[in-house]
Amino acid sequence: MSSTAFSNISTPVGPVPADAASWNRQRHSQMPSRRYRDAYSRVEVPLVEREWPQRRLLAAPLWVPVDLRDGNQALAEPMDPARKRRFFELMVRMGYKEIEVGYPSASQTDYDFVRLIAETDLAPEDVTIVVFTPARRDLIERTVASIRGIRNDVVIHLYTATAPTWRSVVLGHDRSTLADLILAGGRDVLDFAGDLPTVRFEFSPEVFNLTEPDYVLEICDAMTELWDATPQRPVILNFPATVEIATPNVYADQIEYMHKNLARRDAVVLSVHPHNDRGTGIACAELAVLAGAQRVEGCIFGNGERTGNVDIATLALNLHAQGIDPMIDFSDIDEIRRTVEHSNRLEIHPRHPYVGDLVHTAFSGTHQDAIRKGFAEHRARATSEGRPEREIEWRVPYLPIDPADLGRSYDAVIRVNSQSGKGGIAYLLETEYGIELPRRLQIDFARRVQEHADATGVEVDAPELLGLFERSYLSRAGGGVELLDLRSESHETSTITSVRIRVDGAEHGGSYDGIGPVEAVTRLLAERGIPVDILSLHQTSLSAGNSSEALTLIEFRDRTGTGWVAGRDRSVLTATVNAVLGAAHAPSEIPKQGISISG
Repeated sequence: MSSTAFSNISTPVGPVPADAASWNRQRHSQMPSRRYRDAYSRVEVPLVEREWPQRRLLAAPLWVPVDLRDGNQALAEPMDPARKRRFFELMVRMGYKEIEVGYPSASQTDYDFVRLIAETDLAPEDVTIVVFTPARRDLIERTVASIRGIRNDVVIHLYTATAPTWRSVVLGHDRSTLADLILAGGRDVLDFAGDLPTVRFEFSPEVFNLTEPDYVLEICDAMTELWDATPQRPVILNFPATVEIATPNVYADQIEYMHKNLARRDAVVLSVHPHNDRGTGIACAELAVLAGAQRVEGCIFGNGERTGNVDIATLALNLHAQGIDPMIDFSDIDEIRRTVEHSNRLEIHPRHPYVGDLVHTAFSGTHQDAIRKGFAEHRARATSEGRPEREIEWRVPYLPIDPADLGRSYDAVIRVNSQSGKGGIAYLLETEYGIELPRRLQIDFARRVQEHADATGVEVDAPELLGLFERSYLSRAGGGVELLDLRSESHETSTITSVRIRVDGAEHGGSYDGIGPVEAVTRLLAERGIPVDILSLHQTSLSAGNSSEALTLIEFRDRTGTGWVAGRDRSVLTATVNAVLGAAHAPSEIPKQGISISG
């Protein structure tokens, strides 16, 4: 390796820590980690008698997609009206019943979209519309103007950042003056919308996870009192992890503290809004629900500022994988993905949970073999129980859920590259072309596939796999030995099989009493000095249906050792004889039995 490679990376060269285990040779790096404070030194995390670790997820929370507002704000090119409408229609179709549709005081496009909902039947009557506004009187007034005439239930979502750094650096307020500003915003909401019977209110102390817990309680209790929260007209209190700063258990502790200490708890819908700066947004949301959250805001597939909002599609499908109804339909996940990608103009990563192109795909030989056996067991169990495969318990290894639940076929479950093994290769040939390979032929062919994949460095798709199979085993027919005629005549006491072949241009023939066509051909070949010992014979087909071609697979032994050859024809008999003739002139480089591969 060149000495200039990775020249901007400083390999850790500090001492191995004195307390490190003998097997751990990691050294101190040059990363300036000392510049940062841990979560516990930045915000008080109340010590509570934790109940969330003993709880289980049993039902879906209320999902609130914020793609049209929070997600839209994070796009380099915000959605135009057509893309926004298409996305909204998707959410409705999937079953979302509360949707944050925009920030109507921030742009004319957002304002116009809210007016579109007010002036058309775009939103079904059971869908609640959420609009977002900062705590400023003029912006609240414009927000309320945008919702007038909407027949649906509406939530006005008021927010203000409350964390100490935001108070001092961004807003320039101390705790007391900021609390007064927030309550003034709450009164403005009442002034403009308090008389609207279908309107409820939501408050978010932005950067909740970095705000003092007693301050959050003080403000939130004041807001629920101001807005007169009741069980019949509850207030939503939404607690964002605006920028992730701690492990998910810390967020769960913070949420459980609020859950246990909020006033008017039966008149509060406790909501969470995690982000994904540490890559743990999903875990934060799941633990928050265990800790008392009833509502989760996020984006479908997780678009959002920086590393994104929490991914509410993954959250929902995590529940599905645990046997819990997510209350949202994902039965055509590829259409959902296409719409989200079109609206956001962002591609979804191929490894993205559940929706990525490769999430149900196995390249590893050991994984492929386990999946292949799992599918076989699944089909056999369905048959024995007399039930459809879609109704019985799913337990195929390496596939947390049945891809068919998401509208995915099994075509791409197993794909072949240099890491693949015999099980995956056999699975592809069987599912795509009906070719069932005997185990010893799987080993022989897998070696050839791996050599091809290593040489090309690319994935081998099903058509290329079939071509390689044909070149390896079918192309041997013809050459120096050719079948001219084969017929069997039945007599009273026996069957006479007559064979004529051409070997190196010369014709030879014979008639044989009491033996079948395959034995007759091998006997004639032996008489001409071409011994072929048939070790095993397997018959299959290249495709389904009456028009399919028969395929005969023969394991044989000749002067060079053991090998495999195939014959193909509409006639099973002709296919078998073609295979025998292929073995009769098989080249000396046919691999010997006993070569093994991984997987």
